[in-house]
Amino acid sequence: MDGDQASSSSNAAAAETTTAASFGHSVIPIVNKLQDIFVQLGSESSIELPQVAVVGSQSSGKSSVLEALVGRDFLPRGNDICTRRPLVLQLVRTKAKADGTEEEWGEFLHLQGRKFFDFNEIREEIQAETEREVGGAKGISDKKIRLKIFSPNVLDITLVDLPGLTKVPVGDQPPDIEARVRTMIMSYIKPKSCLILAVTPANSDLSTSDALQMARNADPDGCRTIGVITKLDIMDRGTDACNFLLGEVVPLRLGYVGVVNRCQEDIQLNRSIKDAIIAENKFFRSQPVYSDLADRCGVPQLAKKLNQILVQHIKTVLPELKSRISDALVSVAKEHASFGEITESKAGQGTLLLNILSKYSEEFSSMIEGKNEEMSTTELSGGARIHFIFQNIFVKTLEDVDPCKNLTDEEIRRAVQNASGAKSALYMSEVPFEVLVRREISRLLDPSLQCARFIYDELITMSHRCMVNELKRFPVLQKRMDDVIRNFLQDGLQPSETMIGHIIEMEMDYINTSHPNFIGGRKALEMASQQIKSSRFAAAISKQTDTGDSEKAPNSERTVMSRAMLARPRNGIVQEQGVGPVMDVERTAPAVSNGGSSWGISSIFGGNRTSTRENSTSKPCNEPVQSMEQGTSIIHLIEPPSILRPPETDSDQQAIEATKLLLRSYYDIVRKSIEDLVPKAIMHFLVNHTKRDLHNVFIKKLYRDKLFEEMLQERDEVALKRKRTLETLEVLKQALRTLDELPLETETVGKDYRLSTNDTTGLPKIPGLLTSYFHNANSNGY
Repeated sequence: MDGDQASSSSNAAAAETTTAASFGHSVIPIVNKLQDIFVQLGSESSIELPQVAVVGSQSSGKSSVLEALVGRDFLPRGNDICTRRPLVLQLVRTKAKADGTEEEWGEFLHLQGRKFFDFNEIREEIQAETEREVGGAKGISDKKIRLKIFSPNVLDITLVDLPGLTKVPVGDQPPDIEARVRTMIMSYIKPKSCLILAVTPANSDLSTSDALQMARNADPDGCRTIGVITKLDIMDRGTDACNFLLGEVVPLRLGYVGVVNRCQEDIQLNRSIKDAIIAENKFFRSQPVYSDLADRCGVPQLAKKLNQILVQHIKTVLPELKSRISDALVSVAKEHASFGEITESKAGQGTLLLNILSKYSEEFSSMIEGKNEEMSTTELSGGARIHFIFQNIFVKTLEDVDPCKNLTDEEIRRAVQNASGAKSALYMSEVPFEVLVRREISRLLDPSLQCARFIYDELITMSHRCMVNELKRFPVLQKRMDDVIRNFLQDGLQPSETMIGHIIEMEMDYINTSHPNFIGGRKALEMASQQIKSSRFAAAISKQTDTGDSEKAPNSERTVMSRAMLARPRNGIVQEQGVGPVMDVERTAPAVSNGGSSWGISSIFGGNRTSTRENSTSKPCNEPVQSMEQGTSIIHLIEPPSILRPPETDSDQQAIEATKLLLRSYYDIVRKSIEDLVPKAIMHFLVNHTKRDLHNVFIKKLYRDKLFEEMLQERDEVALKRKRTLETLEVLKQALRTLDELPLETETVGKDYRLSTNDTTGLPKIPGLLTSYFHNANSNGY
């Protein structure tokens, strides 16, 4: 019974191994096919495909490991850096011929259709292609060389041979050669789709291995790193690498494989790799320390292990890979659609042009109405900016204007007195008010015209934001459309400005003092009188407060002050203390000598002068009196100055304040009217006119058969981008079709590698090394 169970489990394990082998034989070539497909995109491809990157320092044995996996000498060798460009090596397993003979050859992607059956020629072509890119010096480049090797003696594996890590630049290498190499290597091993083959020689300290250090940076958990220990046969006597191979120094989830490569003497003696593999197997079997590890050491075990882990890894990353390709396909298809299609027929060109003009006009109207699908959420745009200009800039500015701010009392006084003409006015004239208010109304013209210009600029800006991506294809059409809409907007701006000018002129031509909201002259005078009284009262109170200490002065001083206050001037005449009425003063006042004259109060009603006799009798007795015979004295008037400024009087101050009240009242009426009519004029003649008739103007100006070919001529870069996106689109479609060829087993693969327990292909079997140990081994490297 137990034998039957053992037999059934053995059969199941064999079946599982056979299924995995068949699956691996189908999945790796498909991934290789995907790599060939994405090579067409060059560096523009962002799809990361599963592969194995080989990392190691110079002279660590990387090239020998790769050649052992292939079974042929084909890589350049030397003492200095040999791998100066990444080499993508695809191993493709073929079937032997019917007669039992084996055929092996190589193919370079840059030399499609040519087969290299001589592997020495493959080495020479790698060297030649490297020098074509980086020259004959020791420089490096990240441009890949792609090589396929077809052989019945290999397993399906994709490897990337990277330049070896170096410390000191040699020859004409740049000083930062180490940093450049590390950056290049990290760009390959950082993606999670890449397995890392870290090659370290056994005669060096594993804890200081450059390869493992870089692998740890790219793969902190150590779940994608496979360790390879080389040069086991040249270790010092009495030492071995068992602790390395068992993962006791730097643990790795995928373990280590020990190999013995050919030495330099074997290479010089042309010792074949087959003989070297036989000698390697003999080495592990003959060494007691490695006899228990012989089934997990050697190049054949490494090849099998890489093949199986790569298969499992591909199965793990395939779902995400397919999703990324699908997303890229959608994105590229959308980008390609934005470039549109080109047709050479007149009917097709006319349809394309008509669609562009119609879509442009609709998008322009939508931006004004606020119905644009690509509405901004970070700033105001479109019609919202027009409304902001009307309300927050134009209206707000007019509301902040004070019509009397730039008018001084002196200017108003001159206007009031000039309005009275050659005689004194008995009542306040309306002429100065109308003159001043017209001047203030005229000031509203400039901001109104500026508002129209602001709206014009906003419409120009909106026109540039319509169909930006589509119009980039056709520079001639874009320029023609810009010219048409600019001229059309200019045609709408002109009547807007004319209408605004008419509105201001209408307000200036008729000052409607009967407006129900106008304050009126009588009320203005009353309010002005009250303001003057209030200001004088406040000034008197302030003066009394400031001179309150004067009451503490002696009585004699207060008496003098009181008399001085009583002797207030009356029309320019000051009464002296103890003097009688004004007329008596006039009669008793001494005459002005040298023929001068004296004016009294009665002068504002006509101006009577005292006689010569009165003047002569009033002179002192000791002054001689001039007789008529001696001649008449001449009275000289002061010549009026070129600019006359009127004296300030109480009545003028009242008129000034009343005029200010009238100006503010009527300006407020006109301002509200302007704030309402100017935006209406701009919307009617400029904005709505453009929105309604733009499409018709486009058709009239641009939709002509003889202009189709000229206007629909594309930019060179747009045509190039369309070509590239079309090529990318075809590549992604081809990649998805290739992924559809994968077997259904890939849908049931988990995220972890589950390898057969009865496997005999050299998978790591480390007794006593639990899974939790890998997670807690950071202090030891991982």
